Amino acid sequence: MTSGRLVERKQQQARQRIVRAAAELFAAHGFDGVSVSDIAERAEVGRTTFFRHFGDKQEVVFAHERELLGSLDADAVRATPGGTRTAADALLALQPFVVRLGTLVASDPDEYRSHTRLVAGSPELQARSAAKAQLIAQRLTALLVEKGWESDVATFAGHVAIACFATARDICGDAPEALAEATRTAFDRALALGTSSAQ
Repeated sequence: MTSGRLVERKQQQARQRIVRAAAELFAAHGFDGVSVSDIAERAEVGRTTFFRHFGDKQEVVFAHERELLGSLDADAVRATPGGTRTAADALLALQPFVVRLGTLVASDPDEYRSHTRLVAGSPELQARSAAKAQLIAQRLTALLVEKGWESDVATFAGHVAIACFATARDICGDAPEALAEATRTAFDRALALGTSSAQ
């Protein structure tokens, strides 16, 4: 193993220790009862190492979602028949991408529930979560633009897609195993708006 790969592996291990330590401390003491120093000490890293990986303790809370989003690429956005480019086509193209994101987010039900409770109990984290949702909408918009959609259509679809995902999370509550299907259903209902089949 080259020295560069060894350094990368050690950095990844330190990051994982930070995330694990933060989750344990937040579960025991709540978000406000834990400092960056507490997390660094529990993870057996220095504060400098902590800040090399995370800008603040709020970022640690959303580390898993950021990694999952990064693992999904533009190939997950499906092409539409005939190359059409309507807003409905754009939303349909995003559906499998966002459903897949829901599957990954809910892959560890206990972690999902802990994360949801932690965010719900902190106005600061709720605000950060809303900001994260906007960033994801921008990412979805960029993916559509890469695939050839006009910017305004892509922006509309990106924001509606995030609204569908947020709706599914609210509907599922403490049942993350239903998140993927609820996300798919939310997309189907959004696509049916304005038609005779809308429910």
